[in-house]
Amino acid sequence: MNLNDKRIAVLLSGGVDSSVVLYELVRQGLHPDCFYIKIGPEEEEEWDCSSEEDLEMATAVSHKYGCKLEVIDCHHEYWNQVTQYTMDKVRAGLTPNPDVMCNRLIKFGAFHEKRGHDYDLIATGHYATTEIDDEGRKWLTTSPDPVKDQTDFLAQIYDWQLEKALFPIGHMMKEEVREIAEREHLVNAKRKDSQGICFLGKINYNDYLRRYLGELPGDVIELETGKLIGKHKGHWFHTIGQRKGMGLGGGPWFVVKKDIKQNIIYVSHGYDPETAYKQDFPIMAFHSINGQLPPTDITLKIRHTPEFLPARLESIGNGSYIVHATAPIHGVAPGQFCVVYDNRHHRCYGSGEITV
Repeated sequence: MNLNDKRIAVLLSGGVDSSVVLYELVRQGLHPDCFYIKIGPEEEEEWDCSSEEDLEMATAVSHKYGCKLEVIDCHHEYWNQVTQYTMDKVRAGLTPNPDVMCNRLIKFGAFHEKRGHDYDLIATGHYATTEIDDEGRKWLTTSPDPVKDQTDFLAQIYDWQLEKALFPIGHMMKEEVREIAEREHLVNAKRKDSQGICFLGKINYNDYLRRYLGELPGDVIELETGKLIGKHKGHWFHTIGQRKGMGLGGGPWFVVKKDIKQNIIYVSHGYDPETAYKQDFPIMAFHSINGQLPPTDITLKIRHTPEFLPARLESIGNGSYIVHATAPIHGVAPGQFCVVYDNRHHRCYGSGEITV
């Protein structure tokens, strides 16, 4: 693709990845405009939000390359859309992925409505690649770095969003990105990668849930014996497959089931009990990124890990499928996105919500 005649917007987060994106584009003789998406709770002192430092870093990098930086406030869109989605899911006992929806609703959604529509391409620091097939269709394809690959976080974007997406470092390994940042003396070259939910900075996820849902104490019961093991502060603080943070004696314990109506969490003793695994499970409302439905033989991810798991898809109509995994998968939980790839885990077809 010839980028010289394209209007390019770069989303700078303050992190090293998006900073190297800007360097790469400038190195090619381009002069993109930079944007920092401001999303953070209004009570910044209470939340210890890192957005101020992020903005300082983004400002420094944009100035280094002589590009203007504009701050786009998407605070209300994030808290009204992504937070609403997250809280609705966890209240219902499901396991949502806010990062997936953040890309669709905010980075390539709300930003596009406010400023992105003025540009041909929106460049981000995602570890993902794209390719055009013989029919001219654009595909979301994986990064060569399996640990950093972020196609799973992009698996709910729309075709028009993918058309405008540009991933200038998607073909690199993380070490290469760090080396470029250090060589170019970028202010954030040694800055740690952000952890947790996008845009929440240093906010703890459980604090985020507590802020909006409060607490709802209930029983923790051993699945096999029915014995009361302890108490929990709210079923939304625990996910299927969870091993840590239960605060129960005599562990390890694993969350294997949740009864939302009775507000009971069931746990099982020992290491990786059979009840924590599933080999066959349904997914609904499959979202195809570019309109192409997945083949029968696939690989998949249900969480952000380097592994792609082989499976077979059985269509049951109306965009729903039964996933038949080659081997049992640990921690399959309703509400998670099952991200579907071809059997070479190269092309990402999209994702559907697990409905076990």
